[in-house]
Amino acid sequence: MNNTLRNWLIWIFAIIFTVVIAGYQRRTGPTYPMNVKKEIGQKIIKADLIRTYDGRDDAKVVLKIADTSIQGKVQFRRFKSYDNWTTAPMVRKGDSLIASLPHQDIAGKVMYHITLVKGNEQVLLNDDPAVLRYKGHVPLTILLPHILIIFLAMLFSTITGLEAITKGKNTYIYTWITIITLFIGGLILGPIVQKFSFDVYWAGWPFGHDLTDNKSVVAFLFWVIALIVQHRNREKKLWAIVASIVLLIVFLIPHSMLGSEIDYTKLPKTERIGK
Repeated sequence: MNNTLRNWLIWIFAIIFTVVIAGYQRRTGPTYPMNVKKEIGQKIIKADLIRTYDGRDDAKVVLKIADTSIQGKVQFRRFKSYDNWTTAPMVRKGDSLIASLPHQDIAGKVMYHITLVKGNEQVLLNDDPAVLRYKGHVPLTILLPHILIIFLAMLFSTITGLEAITKGKNTYIYTWITIITLFIGGLILGPIVQKFSFDVYWAGWPFGHDLTDNKSVVAFLFWVIALIVQHRNREKKLWAIVASIVLLIVFLIPHSMLGSEIDYTKLPKTERIGK
């Protein structure tokens, strides 16, 4: 296989692979809406229950249900608290049923159930409680570059690994590009996003257990080792392969796992939202 064809195949595969990984990241994790589907009154109701909110008001859970004979109610309590469950009716506006969840400080969470009612029939829409986390708003001028550059790091990590496996001549150069994009996207823009979202630049070790922060550092360290080894000897490419595998594993860990959250059970007693 000539080098031109090999390079084309590596780039095509890496781009497709990165898009697939990006889709996986988008669909997994505790912040992705909970997809629910239940039948009531011989009608199938499908909905996406929100699990993250960056507004300054109460979060709104909106269900598109045109049948006005179907009503709803929401049960909620703060996550990791001693609160009792509070039940409130959903408000109908046109073809939508709307539930309001009480606003919390950033990193505060509220868990909730939605129950649909039609006559004497009641259906629990989500068997497991949906857990919504409040966060600060991240400007798109910060969020979009962060997302773009971090996935560029994934792209070049894949390319670097394939270059190393196929004994290409550009492994060292692509290693540099991977490190630069990973550093900017994960270790510069990442903490800035964290600051906007949860008012802290770093929630990983040794200050917390945020997997997003911790896994970024782990991946970066592996790539630094790969760079040092190649700097000493361009032919030693095994660490580049290892580093690309580590970054892939990092991206397979759902985003925001073990992220910032308020544990109300460890705080001084505060007014409970349930009675």
